[in-house]
Amino acid sequence: MAVKSQAQRRKFAELLVKGEITPEVYERWNREAGKKQLPERVARKTAARKKPARKKPARKKSARKQAARKSRKKK
Repeated sequence: MAVKSQAQRRKFAELLVKGEITPEVYERWNREAGKKQLPERVARKTAARKKPARKKPARKKSARKQAARKSRKKK
């Protein structure tokens, strides 16, 4: 994985000076970035929003059930 910004490059150089990473690791990460001009900082990627689930349309009740329900309401 290569460094993606100038800030990361500085951070890894600082870790190298402190002795928290090896020179090989620093070189590998720096080499993968190449000589290209990197931005100062890179913004985090935003999470993709999920679409809300569609509700299924209500099923029609059978004529028999509707008739039974009507007769109960009349009583």
